[in-house]
Amino acid sequence: MATATSRADTTPAGTAPATTPSSPAARDPWFDNAKMALVTLVVVGHAWVLLPESVTRDHLYDFLYAWHVPAFVFVTGYLSRRWTYSRTRMWQLVRTVAVPYVLFEAAIALFRIHVGGEELENLWRDPHWPMWYLSALFFWRLLTPVFKDLWGGLALAVGISLVAGLYAGDTLDVARILGLLPFFVMGLKATPERLELLRGRAVQVLAVGVFAAIFWLTRRTDDWAATEWLYYRARYEELDVSDGQAFLTRACLLVLGTLGAWAFLALVPRIRGWFTTMGAFTLVVYLFHGFVVKGLGYAGYGDLFGDQQWLGLLVTTVGSVGVALLLASPPVARVLKHAVDPLGWGEKKLDHALEVATAKVEADRLSDRIEEHVEEQVRRVPQSVP
Repeated sequence: MATATSRADTTPAGTAPATTPSSPAARDPWFDNAKMALVTLVVVGHAWVLLPESVTRDHLYDFLYAWHVPAFVFVTGYLSRRWTYSRTRMWQLVRTVAVPYVLFEAAIALFRIHVGGEELENLWRDPHWPMWYLSALFFWRLLTPVFKDLWGGLALAVGISLVAGLYAGDTLDVARILGLLPFFVMGLKATPERLELLRGRAVQVLAVGVFAAIFWLTRRTDDWAATEWLYYRARYEELDVSDGQAFLTRACLLVLGTLGAWAFLALVPRIRGWFTTMGAFTLVVYLFHGFVVKGLGYAGYGDLFGDQQWLGLLVTTVGSVGVALLLASPPVARVLKHAVDPLGWGEKKLDHALEVATAKVEADRLSDRIEEHVEEQVRRVPQSVP
Protein backbone atom coordinates (compact mmCIF):
# COMPACT_ATOMS: atom_id res chain seq x y z
CA MET A 1 0.00 0.00 0.00
CA ALA A 2 1.07 3.56 -0.60
CA THR A 3 1.77 5.61 2.46
CA ALA A 4 -0.75 8.13 3.76
CA THR A 5 1.56 10.98 2.87
CA SER A 6 1.97 9.97 -0.74
CA ARG A 7 -1.74 9.48 -1.12
CA ALA A 8 -2.47 12.93 0.23
CA ASP A 9 -0.23 14.43 -2.41
CA THR A 10 -1.24 12.43 -5.42
CA THR A 11 -4.73 11.03 -5.28
CA PRO A 12 -6.91 12.04 -8.21
CA ALA A 13 -9.84 14.33 -7.83
CA GLY A 14 -12.85 14.95 -9.92
CA THR A 15 -13.97 18.18 -11.30
CA ALA A 16 -16.93 19.44 -13.15
CA PRO A 17 -16.88 20.68 -16.67
CA ALA A 18 -18.94 23.70 -15.86
CA THR A 19 -18.89 26.20 -13.04
CA THR A 20 -21.99 28.28 -13.61
CA PRO A 21 -25.48 26.82 -13.38
CA SER A 22 -27.78 27.24 -16.32
CA SER A 23 -31.55 27.17 -16.19
CA PRO A 24 -32.86 24.08 -14.37
CA ALA A 25 -34.79 22.96 -17.43
CA ALA A 26 -31.63 22.89 -19.54
CA ARG A 27 -29.70 20.59 -17.19
CA ASP A 28 -29.96 16.83 -16.93
CA PRO A 29 -30.67 15.96 -13.28
CA TRP A 30 -29.10 12.53 -13.75
CA PHE A 31 -25.68 13.99 -14.52
CA ASP A 32 -25.95 16.76 -11.93
CA ASN A 33 -26.70 14.08 -9.32
CA ALA A 34 -23.79 12.00 -10.61
CA LYS A 35 -21.36 14.93 -10.57
CA MET A 36 -22.31 15.95 -7.05
CA ALA A 37 -22.06 12.37 -5.78
CA LEU A 38 -18.65 11.93 -7.40
CA VAL A 39 -17.15 15.16 -6.11
CA THR A 40 -18.47 14.30 -2.64
CA LEU A 41 -16.61 11.00 -2.89
CA VAL A 42 -13.49 12.98 -3.87
CA VAL A 43 -13.69 14.84 -0.56
CA VAL A 44 -14.33 11.59 1.31
CA GLY A 45 -11.37 9.84 -0.30
CA HIS A 46 -8.99 12.70 0.37
CA ALA A 47 -10.17 12.98 3.97
CA TRP A 48 -9.64 9.25 4.59
CA VAL A 49 -5.95 9.84 3.93
CA LEU A 50 -5.80 11.88 7.13
CA LEU A 51 -6.52 8.77 9.21
CA PRO A 52 -3.82 6.32 10.30
CA GLU A 53 -3.26 3.42 7.93
CA SER A 54 -5.30 0.32 8.61
CA VAL A 55 -6.51 -2.67 6.65
CA THR A 56 -10.06 -1.33 6.62
CA ARG A 57 -9.15 2.18 5.53
CA ASP A 58 -6.80 0.96 2.82
CA HIS A 59 -9.40 -1.47 1.49
CA LEU A 60 -12.13 1.19 1.32
CA TYR A 61 -9.71 3.60 -0.33
CA ASP A 62 -8.68 1.12 -3.03
CA PHE A 63 -12.31 0.14 -3.64
CA LEU A 64 -13.27 3.79 -4.12
CA TYR A 65 -10.39 4.70 -6.42
CA ALA A 66 -10.80 1.60 -8.55
CA TRP A 67 -13.95 3.10 -10.12
CA HIS A 68 -14.83 6.61 -8.98
CA VAL A 69 -12.14 8.52 -10.91
CA PRO A 70 -12.93 6.54 -14.09
CA ALA A 71 -16.59 7.42 -13.53
CA PHE A 72 -15.80 11.11 -13.19
CA VAL A 73 -13.69 11.08 -16.33
CA PHE A 74 -16.46 9.27 -18.20
CA VAL A 75 -19.03 11.87 -17.12
CA THR A 76 -16.64 14.67 -18.06
CA GLY A 77 -16.21 13.15 -21.51
CA TYR A 78 -19.96 12.82 -22.01
CA LEU A 79 -20.53 16.45 -21.05
CA SER A 80 -17.72 17.56 -23.39
CA ARG A 81 -19.30 16.14 -26.56
CA ARG A 82 -20.30 19.56 -27.91
CA TRP A 83 -16.88 21.11 -27.46
CA THR A 84 -15.39 22.49 -30.68
CA TYR A 85 -12.48 24.66 -31.78
CA SER A 86 -14.68 27.76 -31.92
CA ARG A 87 -13.51 31.07 -30.49
CA THR A 88 -16.25 30.98 -27.84
CA ARG A 89 -15.36 27.47 -26.69
CA MET A 90 -11.63 28.20 -26.63
CA TRP A 91 -12.18 31.29 -24.50
CA GLN A 92 -14.44 29.30 -22.19
CA LEU A 93 -11.72 26.67 -21.84
CA VAL A 94 -9.16 29.30 -20.90
CA ARG A 95 -11.53 31.11 -18.56
CA THR A 96 -13.01 28.12 -16.70
CA VAL A 97 -10.10 25.65 -16.71
CA ALA A 98 -6.72 27.28 -17.44
CA VAL A 99 -7.22 30.38 -15.28
CA PRO A 100 -8.51 28.44 -12.23
CA TYR A 101 -5.58 26.06 -12.64
CA VAL A 102 -3.06 28.92 -12.54
CA LEU A 103 -4.76 30.67 -9.62
CA PHE A 104 -5.50 27.67 -7.41
CA GLU A 105 -2.23 25.89 -8.12
CA ALA A 106 -0.57 28.98 -6.66
CA ALA A 107 -3.10 29.39 -3.83
CA ILE A 108 -2.91 25.81 -2.56
CA ALA A 109 0.88 25.84 -2.92
CA LEU A 110 1.15 29.00 -0.81
CA PHE A 111 -1.15 27.42 1.77
CA ARG A 112 0.90 24.24 1.91
CA ILE A 113 4.21 26.14 2.13
CA HIS A 114 3.31 28.85 4.65
CA VAL A 115 0.74 26.99 6.75
CA GLY A 116 1.95 23.43 6.44
CA GLY A 117 5.66 24.07 6.08
CA GLU A 118 5.91 21.85 2.99
CA GLU A 119 8.45 22.27 0.22
CA LEU A 120 7.09 22.27 -3.32
CA GLU A 121 8.88 22.41 -6.64
CA ASN A 122 7.97 22.83 -10.31
CA LEU A 123 4.89 24.91 -9.65
CA TRP A 124 2.44 24.79 -12.61
CA ARG A 125 4.72 22.53 -14.66
CA ASP A 126 4.05 19.56 -12.38
CA PRO A 127 0.50 19.95 -10.99
CA HIS A 128 0.35 19.61 -7.23
CA TRP A 129 -2.45 18.01 -5.24
CA PRO A 130 -5.24 18.30 -6.18
CA MET A 131 -4.76 20.32 -9.40
CA TRP A 132 -3.88 17.54 -11.84
CA TYR A 133 -7.46 17.14 -12.99
CA LEU A 134 -7.68 20.66 -14.36
CA SER A 135 -4.54 20.07 -16.38
CA ALA A 136 -6.04 16.84 -17.71
CA LEU A 137 -9.38 18.46 -18.46
CA PHE A 138 -7.70 21.19 -20.48
CA PHE A 139 -5.99 18.71 -22.80
CA TRP A 140 -8.92 16.31 -22.95
CA ARG A 141 -11.12 19.13 -24.17
CA LEU A 142 -8.58 19.98 -26.87
CA LEU A 143 -8.67 16.34 -27.98
CA THR A 144 -12.47 16.21 -28.09
CA PRO A 145 -12.97 17.11 -31.79
CA VAL A 146 -10.25 14.62 -32.73
CA PHE A 147 -11.70 11.60 -30.92
CA LYS A 148 -15.43 12.30 -30.96
CA ASP A 149 -16.12 11.12 -34.52
CA LEU A 150 -12.92 9.15 -35.07
CA TRP A 151 -13.63 5.58 -36.14
CA GLY A 152 -11.80 3.28 -33.75
CA GLY A 153 -11.12 6.19 -31.42
CA LEU A 154 -11.77 4.19 -28.28
CA ALA A 155 -9.41 1.41 -29.34
CA LEU A 156 -6.78 4.04 -30.12
CA ALA A 157 -7.29 5.63 -26.68
CA VAL A 158 -6.84 2.23 -25.01
CA GLY A 159 -3.64 1.67 -26.96
CA ILE A 160 -2.35 5.10 -25.95
CA SER A 161 -3.16 4.37 -22.30
CA LEU A 162 -1.28 1.07 -22.36
CA VAL A 163 1.78 2.53 -24.07
CA ALA A 164 1.77 5.71 -21.95
CA GLY A 165 3.02 3.70 -18.98
CA LEU A 166 6.25 3.10 -20.83
CA TYR A 167 7.16 6.66 -21.72
CA ALA A 168 4.85 9.34 -20.22
CA GLY A 169 6.34 11.69 -17.64
CA ASP A 170 5.20 14.08 -14.92
CA THR A 171 5.04 17.32 -16.91
CA LEU A 172 1.47 18.59 -16.58
CA ASP A 173 0.68 15.06 -15.39
CA VAL A 174 0.65 13.82 -18.97
CA ALA A 175 0.91 10.23 -17.69
CA ARG A 176 -2.51 10.46 -16.09
CA ILE A 177 -3.93 12.45 -18.99
CA LEU A 178 -3.05 9.61 -21.35
CA GLY A 179 -3.63 6.80 -18.87
CA LEU A 180 -7.24 7.84 -18.19
CA LEU A 181 -7.94 8.88 -21.79
CA PRO A 182 -10.07 5.77 -22.59
CA PHE A 183 -12.68 6.77 -20.01
CA PHE A 184 -12.92 10.27 -21.48
CA VAL A 185 -13.23 8.97 -25.04
CA MET A 186 -15.83 6.46 -23.88
CA GLY A 187 -17.85 9.38 -22.53
CA LEU A 188 -17.47 11.21 -25.85
CA LYS A 189 -18.74 8.18 -27.73
CA ALA A 190 -21.73 7.65 -25.42
CA THR A 191 -25.16 8.81 -26.49
CA PRO A 192 -28.38 9.33 -24.54
CA GLU A 193 -29.82 6.29 -26.31
CA ARG A 194 -26.92 4.07 -25.25
CA LEU A 195 -27.05 5.32 -21.69
CA GLU A 196 -30.74 4.45 -21.54
CA LEU A 197 -29.59 0.84 -21.37
CA LEU A 198 -28.46 1.55 -17.81
CA ARG A 199 -31.99 2.33 -16.65
CA GLY A 200 -33.37 -1.21 -16.51
CA ARG A 201 -34.06 -2.87 -13.18
CA ALA A 202 -32.00 -5.89 -14.17
CA VAL A 203 -29.03 -3.63 -14.96
CA GLN A 204 -29.33 -1.95 -11.58
CA VAL A 205 -29.30 -5.32 -9.83
CA LEU A 206 -26.27 -6.27 -11.90
CA ALA A 207 -24.62 -2.97 -10.90
CA VAL A 208 -24.86 -3.96 -7.25
CA GLY A 209 -23.15 -7.21 -8.14
CA VAL A 210 -20.40 -5.33 -9.98
CA PHE A 211 -19.68 -3.21 -6.92
CA ALA A 212 -19.65 -6.32 -4.74
CA ALA A 213 -17.12 -7.91 -7.09
CA ILE A 214 -14.92 -4.80 -7.10
CA PHE A 215 -15.13 -4.69 -3.31
CA TRP A 216 -13.97 -8.30 -3.17
CA LEU A 217 -11.15 -7.77 -5.69
CA THR A 218 -9.79 -4.77 -3.82
CA ARG A 219 -9.54 -6.67 -0.54
CA ARG A 220 -6.11 -7.87 -1.65
CA THR A 221 -5.11 -5.13 -4.09
CA ASP A 222 -1.40 -5.56 -3.40
CA ASP A 223 -1.57 -9.16 -4.59
CA TRP A 224 -2.23 -8.06 -8.18
CA ALA A 225 -2.01 -4.26 -8.41
CA ALA A 226 -0.60 -1.90 -5.80
CA THR A 227 -2.53 1.26 -4.95
CA GLU A 228 -0.14 3.25 -7.13
CA TRP A 229 -1.69 1.61 -10.20
CA LEU A 230 -5.01 3.31 -9.45
CA TYR A 231 -3.46 6.73 -10.06
CA TYR A 232 -2.47 5.97 -13.69
CA ARG A 233 0.60 8.17 -13.24
CA ALA A 234 3.65 5.97 -12.70
CA ARG A 235 5.84 4.47 -15.39
CA TYR A 236 5.80 0.71 -15.47
CA GLU A 237 9.50 0.58 -14.62
CA GLU A 238 8.72 2.34 -11.32
CA LEU A 239 6.23 -0.39 -10.44
CA ASP A 240 8.84 -3.14 -10.78
CA VAL A 241 6.93 -5.33 -13.24
CA SER A 242 7.62 -6.59 -16.73
CA ASP A 243 6.06 -4.77 -19.66
CA GLY A 244 3.79 -7.70 -20.40
CA GLN A 245 2.51 -7.85 -16.84
CA ALA A 246 2.13 -4.07 -16.82
CA PHE A 247 -0.02 -4.09 -19.98
CA LEU A 248 -2.20 -6.84 -18.52
CA THR A 249 -2.61 -5.07 -15.17
CA ARG A 250 -3.55 -1.74 -16.74
CA ALA A 251 -5.94 -3.44 -19.13
CA CYS A 252 -7.64 -5.15 -16.19
CA LEU A 253 -7.92 -1.82 -14.37
CA LEU A 254 -9.44 -0.20 -17.46
CA VAL A 255 -12.08 -2.92 -17.58
CA LEU A 256 -12.67 -2.70 -13.84
CA GLY A 257 -12.99 1.10 -13.98
CA THR A 258 -15.39 0.90 -16.92
CA LEU A 259 -17.67 -1.60 -15.20
CA GLY A 260 -17.57 0.45 -12.01
CA ALA A 261 -18.42 3.67 -13.86
CA TRP A 262 -21.38 2.03 -15.60
CA ALA A 263 -22.56 0.49 -12.33
CA PHE A 264 -22.39 3.85 -10.62
CA LEU A 265 -24.41 5.59 -13.33
CA ALA A 266 -26.98 2.80 -13.28
CA LEU A 267 -27.58 3.42 -9.57
CA VAL A 268 -27.62 7.24 -9.64
CA PRO A 269 -31.18 8.61 -9.23
CA ARG A 270 -32.56 10.55 -12.18
CA ILE A 271 -34.99 12.67 -10.19
CA ARG A 272 -34.50 16.38 -9.56
CA GLY A 273 -34.10 17.54 -5.96
CA TRP A 274 -32.06 19.75 -3.64
CA PHE A 275 -28.99 17.58 -4.27
CA THR A 276 -29.35 18.12 -8.02
CA THR A 277 -29.00 21.89 -7.71
CA MET A 278 -25.59 21.44 -6.13
CA GLY A 279 -24.34 19.61 -9.22
CA ALA A 280 -23.82 22.98 -10.89
CA PHE A 281 -21.15 23.89 -8.32
CA THR A 282 -18.92 20.82 -8.25
CA LEU A 283 -15.85 22.75 -9.39
CA VAL A 284 -16.24 25.00 -6.34
CA VAL A 285 -16.20 21.92 -4.10
CA TYR A 286 -13.20 20.48 -5.90
CA LEU A 287 -11.07 23.61 -5.73
CA PHE A 288 -11.84 24.62 -2.15
CA HIS A 289 -12.02 21.30 -0.32
CA GLY A 290 -8.24 20.92 -0.49
CA PHE A 291 -7.76 23.81 1.92
CA VAL A 292 -10.05 22.11 4.43
CA VAL A 293 -8.39 18.71 4.10
CA LYS A 294 -4.86 20.09 4.27
CA GLY A 295 -5.77 22.38 7.17
CA LEU A 296 -7.12 19.46 9.18
CA GLY A 297 -4.02 17.45 8.38
CA TYR A 298 -1.74 20.22 9.64
CA ALA A 299 -3.86 20.47 12.82
CA GLY A 300 -3.24 16.79 13.61
CA TYR A 301 -6.73 15.53 12.83
CA GLY A 302 -5.49 11.99 12.21
CA ASP A 303 -4.45 11.57 15.84
CA LEU A 304 -7.87 12.36 17.32
CA PHE A 305 -9.30 8.85 17.22
CA GLY A 306 -6.38 6.76 18.39
CA ASP A 307 -7.15 3.06 17.95
CA GLN A 308 -10.85 3.64 17.28
CA GLN A 309 -10.52 3.29 13.51
CA TRP A 310 -14.22 2.66 12.84
CA LEU A 311 -15.19 5.80 14.74
CA GLY A 312 -12.58 7.75 12.81
CA LEU A 313 -13.87 6.44 9.48
CA LEU A 314 -17.47 7.21 10.39
CA VAL A 315 -16.82 10.74 11.64
CA THR A 316 -14.47 11.53 8.76
CA THR A 317 -16.90 10.22 6.15
CA VAL A 318 -19.88 12.10 7.56
CA GLY A 319 -17.80 15.25 8.02
CA SER A 320 -16.50 15.04 4.45
CA VAL A 321 -20.02 14.77 3.08
CA GLY A 322 -20.94 17.79 5.17
CA VAL A 323 -18.02 19.81 3.79
CA ALA A 324 -18.99 18.95 0.21
CA LEU A 325 -22.63 19.86 0.79
CA LEU A 326 -21.67 23.13 2.49
CA LEU A 327 -19.34 24.21 -0.31
CA ALA A 328 -21.94 23.30 -2.94
CA SER A 329 -24.87 24.93 -1.16
CA PRO A 330 -26.11 27.81 -3.35
CA PRO A 331 -25.55 30.63 -0.80
CA VAL A 332 -21.91 29.59 -0.31
CA ALA A 333 -21.15 28.46 -3.86
CA ARG A 334 -22.50 31.64 -5.45
CA VAL A 335 -19.93 33.62 -3.47
CA LEU A 336 -17.01 31.24 -3.99
CA LYS A 337 -17.62 30.84 -7.73
CA HIS A 338 -16.34 34.41 -8.22
CA ALA A 339 -12.91 33.14 -7.19
CA VAL A 340 -13.27 30.03 -9.37
CA ASP A 341 -14.24 32.04 -12.46
CA PRO A 342 -12.96 35.58 -11.87
CA LEU A 343 -12.89 36.48 -15.55
CA GLY A 344 -16.47 35.31 -15.99
CA TRP A 345 -17.48 37.38 -12.97
CA GLY A 346 -15.62 40.37 -14.41
CA GLU A 347 -17.29 39.91 -17.79
CA LYS A 348 -20.72 39.90 -16.17
CA LYS A 349 -19.91 43.05 -14.21
CA LEU A 350 -18.60 44.72 -17.37
CA ASP A 351 -21.64 43.67 -19.38
CA HIS A 352 -23.90 44.98 -16.63
CA ALA A 353 -22.02 48.27 -16.55
CA LEU A 354 -22.29 48.57 -20.33
CA GLU A 355 -26.00 47.81 -20.17
CA VAL A 356 -26.48 50.49 -17.52
CA ALA A 357 -24.45 52.99 -19.52
CA THR A 358 -26.36 52.18 -22.71
CA ALA A 359 -29.66 52.43 -20.89
CA LYS A 360 -28.65 55.82 -19.49
CA VAL A 361 -27.72 57.10 -22.95
CA GLU A 362 -31.01 55.85 -24.36
CA ALA A 363 -32.90 57.39 -21.44
CA ASP A 364 -31.17 60.74 -22.01
CA ARG A 365 -32.02 60.63 -25.71
CA LEU A 366 -35.63 59.80 -24.96
CA SER A 367 -35.78 62.59 -22.39
CA ASP A 368 -34.39 65.08 -24.93
CA ARG A 369 -36.91 63.97 -27.54
CA ILE A 370 -39.77 64.35 -25.03
CA GLU A 371 -38.59 67.83 -24.10
CA GLU A 372 -38.31 68.81 -27.77
CA HIS A 373 -41.80 67.48 -28.44
CA VAL A 374 -43.27 69.35 -25.47
CA GLU A 375 -41.57 72.61 -26.50
CA GLU A 376 -42.87 72.21 -30.04
CA GLN A 377 -46.40 71.64 -28.80
CA VAL A 378 -46.17 74.70 -26.52
CA ARG A 379 -45.07 76.85 -29.47
CA ARG A 380 -48.02 75.67 -31.55
CA VAL A 381 -50.72 76.41 -28.92
CA PRO A 382 -50.80 80.28 -29.26
CA GLN A 383 -50.91 80.06 -33.05
CA SER A 384 -54.08 77.98 -32.95
CA VAL A 385 -56.03 80.58 -30.83
CA PRO A 386 -58.27 82.92 -33.03
